[in-house]
Amino acid sequence: MVDIPTEYQDFIGLISKCLRENWDADALTDYQGVTLQYKDVARKIEKLHILFDNAGVKPGDRIALCGRNSAHWAAAFMATLTYGAVAVPILHEFKAKQVHDIVNHSEARLLFVGDVVWPELTPEEMPQIEGVIYIPDYSVVFSRSELLTDARERLNELFGRKYPKFFRKEHVTYRPQPDGEALALINYTSGTTSNSKGVMLPYRAIWSNYWFAEEVLGTKVQRGDSVISMLPLAHMYGMAFEFIFEFLHGCHVYYLTRIPSPKIVLKAFCDIKPSIIISVPLIIEKIIKKNVLPKLQTPGMKMLLKLPVINTRIRDKVCAHLREAFGGRFYEIIVGGAAFNSEVETLLKKIGFNYTVGYGATECAPIITYEDWHSFRQGSCGKAAPRMEVKVNSSDPARVPGEILARGANVMIGYFKNQEATAAALDADGWYHTGDLGVMDAEGNLFIRGRSKNMLLGASGQNIYPEEIEDKLNTLPYVNESIVIQKGEKLYALIHPDYDEAAAAGLDENGLRAQMEQNRKDLNEMVAAYERLSGFKLFKEEFEKTPKRSIKRFLYENVEI
Repeated sequence: MVDIPTEYQDFIGLISKCLRENWDADALTDYQGVTLQYKDVARKIEKLHILFDNAGVKPGDRIALCGRNSAHWAAAFMATLTYGAVAVPILHEFKAKQVHDIVNHSEARLLFVGDVVWPELTPEEMPQIEGVIYIPDYSVVFSRSELLTDARERLNELFGRKYPKFFRKEHVTYRPQPDGEALALINYTSGTTSNSKGVMLPYRAIWSNYWFAEEVLGTKVQRGDSVISMLPLAHMYGMAFEFIFEFLHGCHVYYLTRIPSPKIVLKAFCDIKPSIIISVPLIIEKIIKKNVLPKLQTPGMKMLLKLPVINTRIRDKVCAHLREAFGGRFYEIIVGGAAFNSEVETLLKKIGFNYTVGYGATECAPIITYEDWHSFRQGSCGKAAPRMEVKVNSSDPARVPGEILARGANVMIGYFKNQEATAAALDADGWYHTGDLGVMDAEGNLFIRGRSKNMLLGASGQNIYPEEIEDKLNTLPYVNESIVIQKGEKLYALIHPDYDEAAAAGLDENGLRAQMEQNRKDLNEMVAAYERLSGFKLFKEEFEKTPKRSIKRFLYENVEI
């Protein structure tokens, strides 16, 4: 049994306990929309249980959910787990074919869909599905089951018959939780290097991630505190640390139901003032680059920052300004999901900003490493999380990059109906092979070097980590984002420039290309000879990304230069 207090090993029991203890408190809010209190969530869970039961759904059956973040999505997810069914969260950004394939592959009996998703789907492409339930109001929009249709039409009658007076907190009791190794959910990866795989996560991994959050944040985040959910609920990072922990802790979760652009996010921070912020680097970097860095690039500010007497006061002022932009009440910002830009991180560390960087994978539900911001080492992604072992498979882990391996309570059972992929990812000793490369210092701080699949080989056999070159390139003028690829023995950069910034500076297309050529030359002075770029190609549009905002590199490997 994993090292978690007994009372926290009953995950289903935790859900019922939190509903009863926070009965009259606000639980889930669609930002600038509907609010559900904990008692409302409990009532919706109970109605969905009645619907499942009368439709013939059995514990262990799969129920898929695909829609934008919302209070009703979260309630449907909790209803699925507390019924004893296996949840299959699907990223709503997936194309219709991907959704069809995942529903079919997971053998889901029911599918919850959001308003944006449903018009794109074709029920005939999902021949095994028995019914489709519309997330905003739980109406049945497609059915092959008379039991489901009848149950939905009589749902209020069935609920009233079961609770003839009124539904009270004493009624919140759910089926006993299955064993910790039992399957809780199948989460399909977003796939930066390949197609999606169905990660089978047991209750044991969900417990462990929840209890980890309680251990490191439980005294910093209070019951009733507000938090913002920006990341997709169907991705384990957002689900575990913007929903499950906060909900069970008695917090009030706000969902940004629209795409979290910097403008929307900044207003939400100002309105909600969250007590903890979970984010991917891109959101933080855009806010800082657009709202903070320009104010530090003026000649006067540059001079003041260099003065020994004034710089501390100025840096404190910059830090306070930045904290206020994020609402001013948060304990720390936890960044994960992709590499953090080194220029932005250096600024944050210099001004004493309360941020930290974690590391995880869907296969670990998701946490692998973390460190509190007070002791966080710049450039790292923390140390092994509780109940997890982490090692670098290298002859000299402190100096020579090797594959990062993880083992412990958070690790998946395997990939659903994919024994070959499972065998490749999980070895006989229980180590999960992440596919990421890194080094680890004597204190156990992990430093990511890149994806093993992304590593390039130089003409003389040198290992080239494209992410490290991209990080430097992204700090140069008018570079928004980049990908380094290899053609023969030469390296080239694919660049999406910041066209708005270039236009504001008066640069036309020729002027922008000239600046990018200068960037190439400047970069080549910063890197080793075998890492130098031979040329570049500009892209008008942003690179295609996964929902956690990682570039889908595999789509650009064969681009013509």
